[in-house]
Amino acid sequence: MTLQSTMAPARHRHHPAPTAVRIDGPVWITRGTTTWRRTGIALFLAGFASFSLIYCVQPLLPAFATSFGLGAASASLALSVTTSLLALSILLAGAFSQALGRRGLMFGSMAAAAALNLAAALSPDWHGLLIARALEGLALGGVPAVAMAYLAEEIEPRHLGKAMGLYVAGTGFGAMMGRVGMGLLTEFTSWRMAMAVMGGLGLVAAIGFLILLPRSRNFVPARGVSPGFHLRAWAGHLRNPGLLRLYATGFALTSIFVTLFNYTTFRLTAAPFDLSQTRVAMIFLAFGFGIVSSSIAGGLGDRFGRRPLLIAGFLLTLAGVAVTLVPALPAIIAGIVLVTTGFFVCHSVVSGSVGPLAGATKGHAASLYLLFYYLGSSITGSVGGWFWQHGGWTAIAALTGSFALLGLILSATAPRRAGAT
Repeated sequence: MTLQSTMAPARHRHHPAPTAVRIDGPVWITRGTTTWRRTGIALFLAGFASFSLIYCVQPLLPAFATSFGLGAASASLALSVTTSLLALSILLAGAFSQALGRRGLMFGSMAAAAALNLAAALSPDWHGLLIARALEGLALGGVPAVAMAYLAEEIEPRHLGKAMGLYVAGTGFGAMMGRVGMGLLTEFTSWRMAMAVMGGLGLVAAIGFLILLPRSRNFVPARGVSPGFHLRAWAGHLRNPGLLRLYATGFALTSIFVTLFNYTTFRLTAAPFDLSQTRVAMIFLAFGFGIVSSSIAGGLGDRFGRRPLLIAGFLLTLAGVAVTLVPALPAIIAGIVLVTTGFFVCHSVVSGSVGPLAGATKGHAASLYLLFYYLGSSITGSVGGWFWQHGGWTAIAALTGSFALLGLILSATAPRRAGAT
């Protein structure tokens, strides 16, 4: 089947759709093979490297506020500028990967981001740090959308949910180790040295990824690609009701997750808890529940359907937000565990649903999903600072709880034929 045959024909003869020719059928990566294991480890490393670099600054937000004389909302920009530029970059990376290929683009993105994290660590002032973090977001755009497209193209469809779950588990492990590792390192050294160490680990992971990931076997480069082709592909996906529902769900997911964790750091380092940076970072070990739940959820979604898992995931998230309102540390930790588990269940399911609904231009569809996903992190993560400053934790819980309710409604009302059901 050709790429051209799956796309709507161009309306004007001087703007032909890109052509791609496949002589034989797809050669899938099958579960249980050596290639499957290499792919799983490589994509786990990609998730680890990219997400540890993105979120390593989250436990440092109070330290940035102290070091540079900032408020909570301003300090949160260290994360928000990265995810904002990441959202934009993902669109471009998804488009470029249709012509340039998947593997090399992902490696280059990982290596460049690791180097920029080192640059951020060495920056003498706040504005320089923000510039380095923004460029890091641009560089990392070549990983998430391209990884989703690679898996959708190369993995046997009946095992795609499991493979996507392994990748999401890697992102969870990276996000956890980025946060926890930074907290532990800052107990013994400066936050600058801790960021430099994280950059070095990211570079090692990038090299391991390049060695392990098999070359694409089912990817067919799109030839003669014009800007109009990309615009038509994005517009087509934005007219797909099933994909729009998934995009809105992704926005809601990160709005909840990033906002909750951003301001948990401020809540727990202030009275009456007065926890040290290291102890606050240890709370991010809750990501371990997310790593396990995302891996399991992918397989369960393949077997029993995705809609019930989405509903269960958002119910867990909503319950977790409510539990964090109890002003006791054990309750706050329990609430964070519930939110983390629910988030990773939902993200694993939704990530695995985009490709099957997308048709030929999977890179474009995945990049749009991640655009909405990271816009939720960037916009709501920063707006949450206003809620925190004016309403405290009650306002944060109301904000994140509203998004959890929105996600629950989107999941419960989805047509059964949609990709997320």
